[in-house]
Amino acid sequence: MTAITDLDVAGVLHLRAAVAPAVPLVFDSPHSGSIYPEDFRPAVAIDALRPAEDSFVDELYDAAPDMGASLLTALFPRLYVDPNRNETDMDPAHVDGPWDGPPLRPGPKAKLGQGLVWMRRPPGLPVYDGKITAADLRSRIETYHRPYHAALRRMLDGTAARFGGYYHVNCHSMPAVATAMSAEPEGTLRPDFVLGTRDGTTTGPALTDCVRSYLSGRGYDVRVDHWYKGVEIVRLAGDPARGRHSLQIEINRRLYMDEERIAKSAGYADMKATITGLIAELRRFAAAAAPGPK
Repeated sequence: MTAITDLDVAGVLHLRAAVAPAVPLVFDSPHSGSIYPEDFRPAVAIDALRPAEDSFVDELYDAAPDMGASLLTALFPRLYVDPNRNETDMDPAHVDGPWDGPPLRPGPKAKLGQGLVWMRRPPGLPVYDGKITAADLRSRIETYHRPYHAALRRMLDGTAARFGGYYHVNCHSMPAVATAMSAEPEGTLRPDFVLGTRDGTTTGPALTDCVRSYLSGRGYDVRVDHWYKGVEIVRLAGDPARGRHSLQIEINRRLYMDEERIAKSAGYADMKATITGLIAELRRFAAAAAPGPK
């Protein structure tokens, strides 16, 4: 059994192992990265693209290692290449040149321009002047996407080898109001939290109930699988029958940040305390409820 250890890959990822007595609990934040690679050449200023980031989400969860859970953070932006998309989720019409990798099979988001590489940003504006090259796409997959997934798999498999399974939380944020590129109607006001289980396929109900009960008990409006059901990471990580439970959590950005300025708001301290308390609650839950196959 290989122990989970800290790992830093410059500009790509940061993995922090548990520093307290470990429990079968893993967190990852795939969309909070803000280090834009030098070869990223968008048609607009970076400031216009930053609203796509899950800004400060990695900081909200940074107490996890001190509470016995490992934490993985992507350092690159999701616009450049999205860890929460399958590496084939790209529209071939957006790629210039012959593609020699697995056949590209765009899903609904890719057809909107928000696949593996985002070609459009909300509310539907272009990111680039034209297509990206096949060589560029291959480089982004090999240098960023695959290393992030390899690190997450190492964390999850290591936890499962030690404890017989795991509880995994995939950490995200959502804009307060839906745009024209959202699943729900444009202008829809979003709840405080959305928990994604892909309709109960990625986690058993106990993990979902633990998180929902904690947040609802503090007065938050919490929905389950309501528009945000979870995407590629929880799909890969979740296998409840084998004791591998994976839950996506979306936090409404209005609770902790100024979305226009990309800055922490007066509510940040309260949300930080809420998430730190949630991690503590999940630590108690994970220590008391073995995640192994039932």
